[in-house]
Amino acid sequence: MKRKYFSSVAVTLLLTAGLLGACSKDEAPAEKGANADKVNATGMPIVDEKIQVDGFAAKFFSSQDWNNLMLWEEYEKMSNVEVNWKTVQIEGLAEKRNLALAAGDYPEFYFASALPKTDLIKYGEQGVFVPLNDYIDKYAPNFKALLDEYPAVKQGVTMADGNIYGFPAIYDPEFEGLRAGTPWINEEWLNKLGLKAPETTDELYEVLKAFKEKDPNGNGKADEMGWGSGYGINEYLAYLRGTFGLNKQGSMNLNLDFKEGTEEFRFVPTTDEYKELLTYLNKLYKDGLINQDVFTTEPQVFAAEASKGNFGMLSEVDPKELLKLDGYVGVPVLEGPTGERSYNTVSTGLGNLGMFVLTDKAKNPEAMVRWMDHFYGEEGNKMFFMGFEGVTFEEDAEGKFKYLPEITDNPDGLNMDQAISEYLTWPGGYYPGIVRQQYFQGAEGKEATAENAAQTRPFRINDADIIPGLNYTLEENDRVSAIMTDAQTYVDEMTAAFVTGKKDFSEWDSYKKTLDKMGLPDYLEIAQGAYERMQKEK
Repeated sequence: MKRKYFSSVAVTLLLTAGLLGACSKDEAPAEKGANADKVNATGMPIVDEKIQVDGFAAKFFSSQDWNNLMLWEEYEKMSNVEVNWKTVQIEGLAEKRNLALAAGDYPEFYFASALPKTDLIKYGEQGVFVPLNDYIDKYAPNFKALLDEYPAVKQGVTMADGNIYGFPAIYDPEFEGLRAGTPWINEEWLNKLGLKAPETTDELYEVLKAFKEKDPNGNGKADEMGWGSGYGINEYLAYLRGTFGLNKQGSMNLNLDFKEGTEEFRFVPTTDEYKELLTYLNKLYKDGLINQDVFTTEPQVFAAEASKGNFGMLSEVDPKELLKLDGYVGVPVLEGPTGERSYNTVSTGLGNLGMFVLTDKAKNPEAMVRWMDHFYGEEGNKMFFMGFEGVTFEEDAEGKFKYLPEITDNPDGLNMDQAISEYLTWPGGYYPGIVRQQYFQGAEGKEATAENAAQTRPFRINDADIIPGLNYTLEENDRVSAIMTDAQTYVDEMTAAFVTGKKDFSEWDSYKKTLDKMGLPDYLEIAQGAYERMQKEK
């Protein structure tokens, strides 16, 4: 697992624009399911007599058969809820999910299906998706406790009509390794060249230049490279936003932050600070200090190249875990040209909202809300991520949980994700529930990442300063979508052009004027209204 799964380019527009629609509905009590009176309030089983339900889910590995997977077989025995799964690989999820909804051929519930906010409110308004508020109050004590503990999460999952239509992915706000961390720099190379870790943007430039030109690997060849990423320019931007004074309200609305000293939004990609950031990246790119295929490479292709050990600095997760490369440590948060030194690309910990959704075909909504809520509790969380003691994990003398060697060093040559996927479904990053450090065995849960996060923590913005994703009314959402679909594409294209030098910065004013013509002032006005409405509802 990598942290950037949680805020990937594929969902940038959703997180940035907070694409929600809403339409007021009469407050009405939740309808009782067929077996409502037979649902046990606590403990297992959930129902005394077995029920069958139809579920649709996205899976990462095509070889998985969810109808014959240990996780679901064991949970069925515990709960007396038998799920008849229909699954699709993540790559084909959106198309099949959307076609089924449009045709009315949808299941009783969606699981790990990443329904976007726009669909939650659209189909919620139509009555296809069931409002969950009352069910959560009565049948989801674990999830309800999280909403009470983290008001920003509650604010984020509640649509502008006051309803909750989905159970989300939550990344424990106390799990720092998932929330903030810097790229990784080759400490052995620094020592070989007599350099210290950079602490300013100027020092980073000099370090990367030395990596490229002074043969730190000692093989006599000019094969070293500076800073690399397989996930595009957003990795570089994420690290440097705070260094250049951007996104002081966090990354849940990535294109928006406040004008200094106000609560009035500005559009980040048209600010002077963003221009300075791109100017700096252009300097790195022009001098060959970041990978020249940054705008075209794919993660697997880049990983194959990076695994040769020729990059002095790498984004994403710890290279030891991802690429089996030793000697890398977290690089410090940098001080920028105006003295800013902050790490601001931080979310509330709230991931996709539509990871578990009940439809109006659900015959047993009470039982299914209890079924889902189990995974937000300690035991369900452990089962979902760790599996089963003696089969997939063991507990050591200190009470810590770890996978068995059959998972971490599989005799058949499977990597950890492949091995654990013979029992569980979490690899790939699509799931509802909460990710807690004690049960998460990905790179972000390892000691090196914890050290990186601890080094970053003094510089990262405070949780109280992070604005949750904005909630728009249905009418507002239509207008925001119309503006931002084209505007975001244009911003991405021009960001690439400025960094690579295909566009000169003398064209910056023209770039800003084009965005204004695309409707940027209207977008800012709508976003400001949504923010002020959010403040009144606190």
